Amino acid sequence: MFKSKNTHCVVCKKIIQPGENTFVNLKNPKRKGITEIKAYLRLEARFYCTDCVKVSLRNK
Repeated sequence: MFKSKNTHCVVCKKIIQPGENTFVNLKNPKRKGITEIKAYLRLEARFYCTDCVKVSLRNK
């Protein structure tokens, strides 16, 4: 019915597959209860694939 948009890594632009481990950077929500978690993640989160996080940790 509804097509879900692909999630991309912020650094390398790789498509993150469903079920793949990721690292997410997001703001602490202003409201107490969040009912639409997927919508909140789509709008507010920045996703990083595990390969890009390993590279950035190695460079520090």
